[in-house]
Amino acid sequence: MKEATGELNLAVVVAISIAILAAFFFTYLWPIIDGNFERNSQCNKAVCDCAERVTINEIEYCTCWTEDRPDQTFNCIFRG
Repeated sequence: MKEATGELNLAVVVAISIAILAAFFFTYLWPIIDGNFERNSQCNKAVCDCAERVTINEIEYCTCWTEDRPDQTFNCIFRG
């Protein structure tokens, strides 16, 4: 009987650990990953004007826009 309660305690500890890790992932890491994915896919679909580049923290960016919304501009990394 003592061994069974030890295994039950271990199962509870594992389940709680998994729940804590899942909560951390979905509340902290997933929004960062999703935001990076959205920015990268937005830049892949963008029309860019790299004649006037902007330098931020020693990284060159181009001014870009999408064909759907030409009035909204954003910066994408210059890959020239």
